[in-house]
Amino acid sequence: MYRHLHRRLAQHVRDFLRQNYGVDLPSIVIEQPPKVEMGEYALPLAFELAKRLRQPPRKIAEEIVAGIGPIEGFAKLELAGAGYINARVNRAALAASLAAREEPPREVRPGKILVEHSSINPNKAAHIGHLRNAILGDTFVRLLEYAGSQVDVQNYIDNTGVQVADVVVGFLHLDKKSRAEIEQLTRQPRVDYYCWDLYARVSEWYGESNENLKRRAEVLHAIEEGNNQTAAIADMISVAVLRRHLETMDRADIEYDFLPRESEILQLHFWDAAFEKLKTGGVLFHQTEGKNKGCWVMRRAGANSTAETAELAEEDQKVIVRSNGTVGYVGKDIAYHLWKFGLLGRDFGYRKFYRYPNGHPCWISTTDGEPDHPHFGEVSEIYNVIDARQAEAQNAVIEALRGLGYNQQADHYTHFSYEMVALTPRCAAELGYQLSEEDKTRTYIEVSGRKGFGVKADDLIDSLIASARKEVDARHEQLSDRERASVANQIAVGALRYFMLKYTKPSVIAFDFKDALSFEGETGPYVQYAVVRATNIFRKAGLDPETFGKDGACPVSIEDFGKFLNDDSGTEIWELWLAASKTSYIVEQSIATTEPAYAAKHAFQLAQWFNNFYHRHHILTEPDDARKKFLLATVAVVRRELIRVLACMGISVPPVM
Repeated sequence: MYRHLHRRLAQHVRDFLRQNYGVDLPSIVIEQPPKVEMGEYALPLAFELAKRLRQPPRKIAEEIVAGIGPIEGFAKLELAGAGYINARVNRAALAASLAAREEPPREVRPGKILVEHSSINPNKAAHIGHLRNAILGDTFVRLLEYAGSQVDVQNYIDNTGVQVADVVVGFLHLDKKSRAEIEQLTRQPRVDYYCWDLYARVSEWYGESNENLKRRAEVLHAIEEGNNQTAAIADMISVAVLRRHLETMDRADIEYDFLPRESEILQLHFWDAAFEKLKTGGVLFHQTEGKNKGCWVMRRAGANSTAETAELAEEDQKVIVRSNGTVGYVGKDIAYHLWKFGLLGRDFGYRKFYRYPNGHPCWISTTDGEPDHPHFGEVSEIYNVIDARQAEAQNAVIEALRGLGYNQQADHYTHFSYEMVALTPRCAAELGYQLSEEDKTRTYIEVSGRKGFGVKADDLIDSLIASARKEVDARHEQLSDRERASVANQIAVGALRYFMLKYTKPSVIAFDFKDALSFEGETGPYVQYAVVRATNIFRKAGLDPETFGKDGACPVSIEDFGKFLNDDSGTEIWELWLAASKTSYIVEQSIATTEPAYAAKHAFQLAQWFNNFYHRHHILTEPDDARKKFLLATVAVVRRELIRVLACMGISVPPVM
C-alpha cells in the first residue's frame, strides 16, 4: 500500500505541475520525513522549481498545497520549513486496506528475466563464498517473482576449464588412478570433499617442477578437444561434483532451472557462430605484431573510443582468441550471452539432470537431448551474479554486444556484483591454520581454494544445524525427533541466509562461526522468533491468524482504526502499521538497486518494532474489546508481512523457537 500511495502522490503532483505551471517533471522526488509526526512523505520539489519559476521555494510550496486539492488516500498536504511539502496519509483507510489484504495490481515487467548465479567450478566442494553468491542470486529471483516477473534461473557450469583439468591431473598423475577407480570414487557420498583436498595437493605439485605444470596444458587441451579418455574422465568427475553442488544448495532451499555447460558451447559450435558475427561486425581484429601477435583481440572496455581499432595500444586490447587458436573465457561468455538474448541462431540440447524433493526438475545442456523440454534463452533482461573481481570480463561482454549493435540488450545486462567472503583471524585459527603475528592483527584473512583454505558449505550448514539442534532439544523435549530436526534446520538455514544478506553487496564479509551462530541481535532467528511470538498470541487467544481479517472480514471498523491510530498514543502503533505497509515498496527498491540487504534490514526493523509493541501492550488482557481487536489486527498484519519478506529472502518460519 505504501508503494501504491507513493506512486499516486507522484502522479497527482506531476499532473498538477503540468496543468498549472506548464512544467513536466519526469521524476518527482519523494522522501520520508525524519519523524512520522511530520507526515509519511516529504516533497522537496519546490526547491527544484524555484530557479525555473523564479519564485521562492516556500511561495511555490504554498501555491501547490493550496491548489492541489484532495488526493485519494491522503488526509492533507502541509507546508514545512523553507519549502518542503509534507503529505499525511489517511491512517484509518490505509490500515483498513492493509488488514483486509487489499493488494493494488503490480506492474509486471514484459518478457522473461534470466538470473544466473552460483556458477561454481565443478572441481571441488562448494565453500562459503559460493553460498554468498547463491543466496544473493536466489533471493533476487524470489524478489523478482514476488514483483510478478517470469524468471529463469541458470547455473553456468565451466566443465572444460583449468580447474577441472587440475583435478583430472591429480587423479591421473598424483594418485595414479585408473578410470575404473575414479568412477568408483565419484560414487562416494562426498566426492567433492576428496576433490577439495586433491585440488590443493595438485597446486603444490605444480610448484615442484615445470614438467609437472606441463601436465595441466596437456589435460586441458584433451578436455577441450573432446571424444577421448581424458575428456570422458573430466566429464565423469565434473558431473559427480556438480550433483553434489546441487545437493548442497538444496539444503539452503536454492534451486535452478537449467545448467548450461561450457562443453556444449564448444561442441555445438556456439563460439564459431559468435566468432563470425564478431569478425563481420568489426568487433574483433587480428593482431599481426606486438605481444598479441597472432591473437584475435577486441577493444578493452573503457579504452579510447576515438582511436582506430588497428591502432589500439596493447594495453587497450582484450585477447579473445589466443595465437594457438584457444578461445578464452570471455569469448565463450560472449557466445553464451548472444544465446541468452536469442541472437546466436543456435540452441542447446536438453535433458533432465536433477529432480528436487518438491518435484521441480533441473535441466542440463547436451548435444542432442530430449524432445520435450522448457524453452530457455531469448530473454529480455539478464542479471549475472558474479563477484566484483570479474567486472572486466563482464564489461567486455557488454562492449561486444554494443559493438554488434545490440544496445538494447546491453542496456538490460546487469553485472550483479558483490564482494568476497573472507575469514576472521579467530575463525582461521579455529580451522587449524597457522597465522603469522601480522595475520592476527588483520580484519580478515582471504580464503584460497588452491591452498584448501576455507569453509566448505556443507560443513558450515552442518555446524549451524548442530548448534540450533542443541537449543531446540533443550527447549522442546515434547516434540518428536523428526519435528526437532525440522525446526533446527529451519533455524539454521534462516541464520545462514540472513547472515549472507544483511551485508550490502560491496561489503567484504569477514566470516566468523561465533557471529554466524548467534541467535540474538540482527539475525534470521531473531526475525523468525517475532513471527513465532505473533503466532503464539493467536494460539493463546484461540484464533487463527491466517483467517483473522481475511476476505475483507476485518473485525475492526474504519472508525476504530481512526480512533486508535490518530490519538496521541496511536503514533507509536501507527509506525508499526506504516512499516508493515512497505513490503512491496522495499521489494521494488531491492530490485531497482540490486540490493537484497534492504529486504533484510526491513525484516529486522519490523521485527524490532513488533517486539517493542509486544512488550508495551497487554494484548490478550486488554479490557476494551474494540481495542483488543485492533491490537490483534496489528499482530496479524505484522505477522503476515514478516512472513512475506522472509519468504523473499528464502527463510521459512518454524512452529516453535
